Amino acid sequence: MPHPLDNPVRSSLTGPHSGFAERRGNVLRYPVDVCPFVALPDGPGEDDWRDAGGLAGPGAWLPLAAVEVSPPAGWEVRLIGEGVQMTGDDLDAAADPEAVPLGGADVPEMLELTARTKPGPFLPRTFELGPYLGIRREGRLVAMAGERLHPAGWTEISAVCTDEAWRGQGLAGRLIRAVGAGIRARGEVPFLHALTTNAAIGLYEELGFRHRLTILFAVVRVPRTPPAVTDR
Repeated sequence: MPHPLDNPVRSSLTGPHSGFAERRGNVLRYPVDVCPFVALPDGPGEDDWRDAGGLAGPGAWLPLAAVEVSPPAGWEVRLIGEGVQMTGDDLDAAADPEAVPLGGADVPEMLELTARTKPGPFLPRTFELGPYLGIRREGRLVAMAGERLHPAGWTEISAVCTDEAWRGQGLAGRLIRAVGAGIRARGEVPFLHALTTNAAIGLYEELGFRHRLTILFAVVRVPRTPPAVTDR
């Protein structure tokens, strides 16, 4: 049987996050203001790519996190980079008294912080995917982390970021451990994704995360003119 983390976006949208799923054929995605990723079936065929294009619309860009990215002819591919998937079986999770829950009222600050620090996609409704925690200094949100993808039995820690002026104080590590404590309390295992060029991988390893899978982050562009459908 495939592992739930082999295709984590699909595992999430067919599992605990099924309530968010938008579907066309065998292709699923989150609402565009929640999470940008599209979930293709394993070994997608031309019909699946056609459904992905129909779901997104002509000329749209589809972010993918996959072991292999091989769309049909006519699709443009932009490789963002090679990434790692890491599991936190050995994470030393612990609640943090300074970490406060973040919600809808905090979204403007969360969007502003992620726009400056660029931890990866964070959209106006991303916070709905799971609990988010933050640390404030002088009344300002200076660090945050939370939950994103949710395959059954697993939860991704995402949007880990710290304002440049407050880095070097261990805030990211504290938030990862605190978010991980919430995940563990549900009987689940934390995991995360990072580009191989991300210097934070060393921190993740120190916290107890271990490399599981190498993946590709890419965006593919739906052809503006749909390909002709041949008779079968």
